[in-house]
Amino acid sequence: MTVAAFHPRPTLSNQEVARYSRHLIMPEVGMDGQLKLKSASVLCIGAGGLGSPVAMYLAAAGVGRIGLVDFDVVDYSNLQRQIIHGTPDVGRRKLDSARDSLHALNPEVEIETHEVALSSANALDLLGGYDVIVDGTDNFPTRYLVNDACVLLGKPNAYGSIFRFEGQASVFAAKDGPCYRCLYPEPPPPGLVPSCAEGGVLGILPGVIGTIQATEAVKLIIGNGEPLIGRFLVYDALRMRFRELKLRRDPDCPVCGDRPTVTELIDYEQFCGVAPAAPAAGTVAGDNGTDAAGDEATVEQLKARIDRADGVFVLDVREPQEFQICRIPGSTLIPLGDLPKRLGELEGRSEMIVHCKSGVRSAKAVKLLREAGFDGAKNLRGGILRWIDTVDPSLPKY
Repeated sequence: MTVAAFHPRPTLSNQEVARYSRHLIMPEVGMDGQLKLKSASVLCIGAGGLGSPVAMYLAAAGVGRIGLVDFDVVDYSNLQRQIIHGTPDVGRRKLDSARDSLHALNPEVEIETHEVALSSANALDLLGGYDVIVDGTDNFPTRYLVNDACVLLGKPNAYGSIFRFEGQASVFAAKDGPCYRCLYPEPPPPGLVPSCAEGGVLGILPGVIGTIQATEAVKLIIGNGEPLIGRFLVYDALRMRFRELKLRRDPDCPVCGDRPTVTELIDYEQFCGVAPAAPAAGTVAGDNGTDAAGDEATVEQLKARIDRADGVFVLDVREPQEFQICRIPGSTLIPLGDLPKRLGELEGRSEMIVHCKSGVRSAKAVKLLREAGFDGAKNLRGGILRWIDTVDPSLPKY
């Protein structure tokens, strides 16, 4: 299957012949395939864990034009898996770092950078200029946005996702093939599936999944092999096992089905239930360590209470390995997963401030605690990361 009617350039330079010689002697690629690669364009959504190996291998393979979409900067926590960036790049824009790495690898390739947050307003224009889309995103709103845009544009989507030791890959939105919504018609409830920032990821894992995505993009371009269309690949790195699930296009799919109901891009933050709620008008911080809404405490308020030694109880619902990295002084650790069966340890606590890394898991814990009768439970806004930024920058961030 070829993704587009390519118009190969007349020839390769002698230097390019030397560079791509291992491709050129393969009958599955050859000169025709390499010229297709040189004439092709691929858009990588994200220059992070998955985007790093994807972009590097596509550049090495000789894809003529590679687009990168990202608006983040390089952080130390990225270096464990985002191999397109190096230690000297910390603090730089990811797009600048990635472009320099790709040009160093293959100066023959044209690199286009798009420092934007992909949205319903710009996705069709941005994706429309490329032959193949590679989804290296890490959140559900953008995954659904990329999927729907690919279906509407008729662009194949080389999909990948990673979490802890597990990776997934497929090709969605290809002609007569299923799309992401055929597999996941509805997003999971907000907060149910933790992000890599909350749950972690094996640093090598995006290398495995990213190279699979790059492989699929190359196969689509040269029109050879069997792409992962209608197949969903699941990789378990801990047990070193691959599983393959068969997928079919859902005729009732709201996007790619026989009678689609989604014919234009929608509000994907709202669709996934993650749009931030606007604060109530007139909300004022109280003097009892919480805001007027009664659900949260700020790190400044918690620090003041600790300094006053008023006996505030701080509950940490992270995992033990996170507790070993850094902790708020005097906090008590009960991981969120253990909390339902350890509520008895909290009897008599009329008030407590609950925290995790950034505030997501602790918000769930507060909901659980209040339903169990602990009406004085408050969520620490921003979690220990906000505590480190604002109160104690000597603690390590992760």
